[in-house]
Amino acid sequence: MAQYARIAAVLGPTNTGKTTYAIERMLAHRTGVIGLPLRLLAREVYDKIVELRGPSVVALVTGEERIVPKRTQYWVCTVEAMPDGMGCDFLAVDEIQLCADPDRGHVFTDRLLRARGLHETLFLGSDTMRSTIAQLVPGVEFVRRERMSQLTYTGSKKISRMKPRSAIVGFSVEDVYAIAELLRRQKGGAAVVMGALSPRTRNAQVELYQNGDVDFLVATDAIGMGLNLDISHVAFSSLAKFDGRRMRFLMPNELAQIAGRAGRGMQDGTFGVTGEAGPLDEEVARAIMDHQFTPVRKLNWRNAALQFGSTDALIRSLERAPDDPLLLKSRDADDLLALKALAQVPEIRARASDGPSVKLLWDVCRIPDFRGISHAEHATLLDDIYAFLHQNGRVPNDWLAQRIQRIDRTDGDIDTLSKRLAFIRTWTYVAQRSGWVDDESHWRGETRAVEDRLSDALHERLTQRFVDRRTSVLLRRLKQKEALLAEVNDQGEVTVEGEFVGRLEGFRFRQDKDASGQEAKTLRQASVQALVPHFNLRADRFYNAPDTEIDFTEQGGLMWGTEAVGKLTAGADPLKPQIEAFVDDEAGTEVIQKVQRRLQHFIDRKIAALFEPLLALGRDETLTGLARGFAFQMVENLGIIPRAQVADDVKALDQEARSALRKHGIRFGQFTIFMPLLLKPAPTRLRLALWSLAKGLDVFPEAPPPGLVTVPTDPQSPEGYDSMAGYRAAGTRSIRIDMLERLADMLRAEDSRAGFEAKPDMLSITGMTLEQFADLMQGLGYHAEQGERPKVKPVASAAPAVTETAETPEESTATAETPTADAVEPGLQADPAAEADAPAPDDAAPDADVQPQAGDSATDGVANTDVVADEAESHSDAAPETEVFYTFTWGRRSQGNRARGGRGRPQQDREQAKGGGKPRGKGKPRDGKPRGGPKGAKSYQARPPKKEKPIDPDNPFAAALMGLKTKD
Repeated sequence: MAQYARIAAVLGPTNTGKTTYAIERMLAHRTGVIGLPLRLLAREVYDKIVELRGPSVVALVTGEERIVPKRTQYWVCTVEAMPDGMGCDFLAVDEIQLCADPDRGHVFTDRLLRARGLHETLFLGSDTMRSTIAQLVPGVEFVRRERMSQLTYTGSKKISRMKPRSAIVGFSVEDVYAIAELLRRQKGGAAVVMGALSPRTRNAQVELYQNGDVDFLVATDAIGMGLNLDISHVAFSSLAKFDGRRMRFLMPNELAQIAGRAGRGMQDGTFGVTGEAGPLDEEVARAIMDHQFTPVRKLNWRNAALQFGSTDALIRSLERAPDDPLLLKSRDADDLLALKALAQVPEIRARASDGPSVKLLWDVCRIPDFRGISHAEHATLLDDIYAFLHQNGRVPNDWLAQRIQRIDRTDGDIDTLSKRLAFIRTWTYVAQRSGWVDDESHWRGETRAVEDRLSDALHERLTQRFVDRRTSVLLRRLKQKEALLAEVNDQGEVTVEGEFVGRLEGFRFRQDKDASGQEAKTLRQASVQALVPHFNLRADRFYNAPDTEIDFTEQGGLMWGTEAVGKLTAGADPLKPQIEAFVDDEAGTEVIQKVQRRLQHFIDRKIAALFEPLLALGRDETLTGLARGFAFQMVENLGIIPRAQVADDVKALDQEARSALRKHGIRFGQFTIFMPLLLKPAPTRLRLALWSLAKGLDVFPEAPPPGLVTVPTDPQSPEGYDSMAGYRAAGTRSIRIDMLERLADMLRAEDSRAGFEAKPDMLSITGMTLEQFADLMQGLGYHAEQGERPKVKPVASAAPAVTETAETPEESTATAETPTADAVEPGLQADPAAEADAPAPDDAAPDADVQPQAGDSATDGVANTDVVADEAESHSDAAPETEVFYTFTWGRRSQGNRARGGRGRPQQDREQAKGGGKPRGKGKPRDGKPRGGPKGAKSYQARPPKKEKPIDPDNPFAAALMGLKTKD
């Protein structure tokens, strides 16, 4: 050294700018070398100096990386890789307190005792080294640097409540992965930094954190060695670690080294514990905050004056004890253990017979065990390498290529890629050694390329596993308070800043179901903020959409195409429902009101179109008296009223009132008073929805399929459903009310007292089999008596079987109005005689278009009297075939019919059963002859004959009624 060379120890806590000071001092000299504890930190310092002086004068030398330009002036190295005897003007060693480290301390102690710059030497580290440096380094100058920010202990805090820009420290790979996975679920992700990562992977992960893609960092204690990161809080997930031999608690100065990463520059920092780590003792926490620690008393040391005469001499020199009481013989390191193992191999002892061979063996033993395998396995690898080098002077190209090729794969998970990176580091180290391979530059390039590929793949796997990029991107943009860009495709999929976040259904946002916790809140916040313009544009498009694009469901929902945009709610009037729009609150009040107004317009127009006859009836001011009251009931019941409910009101209507009501399309049927136009499928569907709303039903019953004459009767359906659906329950099936009226016209012509059988026309209009028809008739109040008789075959084959489907209401109501009775329905008549004698209704005429339809046929119960004589003769010897038939008679004594609402007369029924009593009510002879006996016999009545009502000239069947009257 020069006569006045400076030796200084720059000591102090973390965040004092010691490393930055050393870089400035080195660049003030013509040449210099700086030793750093980690290759990650070496790469960081190298990049800084390259930015200042350019790559042509800066070298980087680590165990696995060697960049040495021809004009090198400044050397950035790991402490182990610092060149000896270079004679640089400046020399610095960072983190000098590692002299006390059990594993690597002897290397730092050797640099403290022997490494010097020609003009200036700096030792950077903790203030705990002051006394030992003062005793071991004569003439040393001490420079005390104070921390630029405050460090405060905040106690224990859950990971879920950890504030952004925090680093959580774990001391095992398993802990680091578990914490990172938890942060991904709760906070959107975390970057991972470990000492075992390659510089390329580490830098990529740090970039995720530094640029704000993630707000959390999970790391091992590697971040304590001078890595400069933007960290505001450090949390320890554990206070103990495995040091290679045993689990032990960290010393306060070790905790301080890591905690000191919080708060960079003038920004204050905090530290604490989390997870299973218990709170720090008050004394420990205070020592960390005040930077007061126990001084280092002993330094680990290993003899640097090695003897290469033989393996035994080398081992003895390595195991020599120090003379100075401040130095402590270090425990056996991995290189010494490998040397001892190989020295026991006879072939190795034979090869290492001279000084150069022993020195070569020692160089091979210093290959680090990057793979972390057992000492025996590592020694086997070193044995192979030493044999190649000793015999051939080189590691064979094909042998090295095979091992590199096995590693050069980027498939697999994080652990697999991490192991491959550890393996390639071994061959990178071998390639860096001068003279060990044929083409050093080629193999360095090969191993570096493989390491880069593996590093990129590992970074990708780490990011995929521990970073939810979608959430992290949205969080960053939200913090930057920038306008987020959202896109909605034809399928309603929403992407914000290119990340899928959910779907837009109508005017409601459905976020991705995979999100949960904090991630879900972030997605919701970012998505609705970005979707506000889309909500307004969509509302404008919806408001101007035609009614054909909007529809209602049978459950009262309102649809815009395939998207639900609202629902109907009950109003004060069944025909005036209200609207509830399905719009997110974040869309804004204007959008909500616009959607609500459009839906209200739609449903109002839909009701006006489908219920136009009913609404016209309610608005007709020419109706007065009983007619106006009856019109009000029709509107209130949505155009369908069972006649039994209004029997007295119907009787009270005169012909003029009925004529006025008929002009509005009201049909007075024997069973139901209804408006045929409202039986069409569309009005029926809407009527059921409005009726269900008015009833306050939770589940709306659905309308029967259109075109069916009968449907199964649902005993669980709400009361009144059959009428609103346009059907009447009769047994196990319900029959459409307009077809029931046509059937009633046919039944009126039958003798229900003596009994009658079903006609083909009856079966045809109902579309039923004989058994089904019998059940229907019993549901209407008739008795059905089953019998058997010989079957008479018809002349021609039977017509095609009758299907369930018949004409739709609009087809059936297009014909002339079917005659109905003004008297109560058969289920309310007093006795069969009265029903048989009842004349045709005075306001109706026989239905001219109730004819057997083409393709209709009778069932097995209807006999055909046309037979073929020769067939009868040919089968005279065979057993006659039988057929089932039913005879129907009026059955008012049925308790079940009274339960349906009929008002029977038990006393009169009993008299009728005995043959006595007088029938009551109007009627007409079923056979066209007067009742009471032979022609000319007297007939008796319960009261004088009622004056016949005049025929209403406005009745559409007036001409037919006049013809019948003339015929009679």
